[in-house]
Amino acid sequence: MNNKTIGNIFKGDKVIWMIFFFLCMISIIEVYSASSSLTYKTGNYMAPVIRHIGLLGLGLLTMICMLKVKCKFFKIVTPFMLGLSFILLLWVLVAGQSTNGASRWISLAGINFQPSEIAKGAVVLAVAQILSAMQTEHGAEKRAFKYILIVSGIFVTLIGLENLSTAMLLCFTILCMMIIGRVPMRQIGKLVGTALIAICIIFASIMIVGKDKGDTAKPENSLTEKVVQDEKEETGVVDKLFHRADTWKARIDKWTSSKTIAPEDVDLDKDAQVAHANIAIASSNIAGNGPGNSVERDFLSQAYSDFIYAIIIEEMGIEGAIFVALLYIFLLFRAGRIANRCENNFPAFLCMGLAILLVIQALFNMLVAVGLAPVTGQPLPLISRGGTSTVINCLYLGIILSISRTAKKKEGAQNMPNSDKIAVA
Repeated sequence: MNNKTIGNIFKGDKVIWMIFFFLCMISIIEVYSASSSLTYKTGNYMAPVIRHIGLLGLGLLTMICMLKVKCKFFKIVTPFMLGLSFILLLWVLVAGQSTNGASRWISLAGINFQPSEIAKGAVVLAVAQILSAMQTEHGAEKRAFKYILIVSGIFVTLIGLENLSTAMLLCFTILCMMIIGRVPMRQIGKLVGTALIAICIIFASIMIVGKDKGDTAKPENSLTEKVVQDEKEETGVVDKLFHRADTWKARIDKWTSSKTIAPEDVDLDKDAQVAHANIAIASSNIAGNGPGNSVERDFLSQAYSDFIYAIIIEEMGIEGAIFVALLYIFLLFRAGRIANRCENNFPAFLCMGLAILLVIQALFNMLVAVGLAPVTGQPLPLISRGGTSTVINCLYLGIILSISRTAKKKEGAQNMPNSDKIAVA
C-alpha cells in the first residue's frame, strides 16, 4: 500500500489522526496492563485486550466512514437523532439494566450500550444547528437562548436522573458552545446565576433525602417495618427522583471531608477506589514503574476504566500523565483551528462542541483519579476500556475529521479578531 492510498484512507486533519493513534497506543498498553482482574476471572490473559483492540478497530472504521459524510447530512439527521435519543432515554429509565444502583444500560440484540452517549452527541448537534441558524453580525439572536434551553433541558433532565455527572458535563459543554456562539452575555449571566441556585437546591435535597450508611439498618420488628413501608409508599415520587441520593451523598461527604486520615486508619474496604488510586499515584515515584509493572491494578476496582489514569501515572510517571493530558488539550486547540477555517457556522460550532465534549470528560476523569473531584463513572475517552462509548467517541472524532476536510480558509479571516472568526458565515 503506497503513500497515496494511505492518504486517501486517512483523510482530514493529520494532527487529529496523530492524536488518535497516540491515544490508541496508550490505551492498548494500559488496558492490557490494568485488566488483571478480568483475566483472573476468565483465565485468558489476551481476551480483554483483544476485545478492546476490536472495538478500537470498529471505531477506526466508523471514523473512516464519517469522513465521507458531508456536513449538510449532519443537519438532516439531527431531528431523527433527538427523537431516537428521547425514546432510548425513556426506555432506560423504565427497563434499563442497573449498574451500581443506576439504570444506565440497554441491551439490544445482545449489545449493551448507554443511551446517554448517543444523547450527548444529539444535543450538541441540535445546539450547533440552533446557534448557526440564528447567528447575526452582532451575535446570536435572543430567541436562540430559549430554544437551546428547551432542547437541552429535556435531555439533561432525563440523563441526570440516572447519570448526574454526565448531565453536568453536558451542561458545561452547552454553556461553552453558547459563549462561542456569542449568545448575549446577559442571558448567559442569568443562566449561570439560576444554575448556581439550582445546584444549591439539588445539593441541599441530596443531603436531606440521602441517608448515611448507618441509617439504612433493617427494622427491628414487624411494626417498625410496616411504618417504614408506609413511609416509602407516601414518598414514592421522591424516592424515584432521588433513588441515587444515598450514593451521591456518600460521594459528596467523602470529597468535602477535611478530616485528615492517617495511612494506617484508611478503610480499604469502604474507600477502596480512592485509597488504591492514591497508592498507585504515590508509588509512581515521579518517573513511573514502567508499562505493565503496576501493582495497584490488582486491587483498584475499574482500574481499566474509570481509574485508568491512576494506573497511567503509576506506570508512566508524571511525564506520561502530562503527555496524556496534553494530547487532549492539543485536540481542543486543533479543533478550534479547524473551526476558524470553516466558511459556515454550523460545522464550526459542531466541531467545537464535540471537541469540548470529549476534552471536558477527559479532564474530569483525570481530576477524579487524582482526588480533585468526587468519584463518578466517567471513563477516559479513547483510553479506558469500554464498549459502545469507545465507538461513539470515535464517531465524534470522525465528524471532526469530516469537517476538517471541507473547512476552507475564509477570506479576510486573518484580519479578523478571534472572537468574530467562528460566528461569520
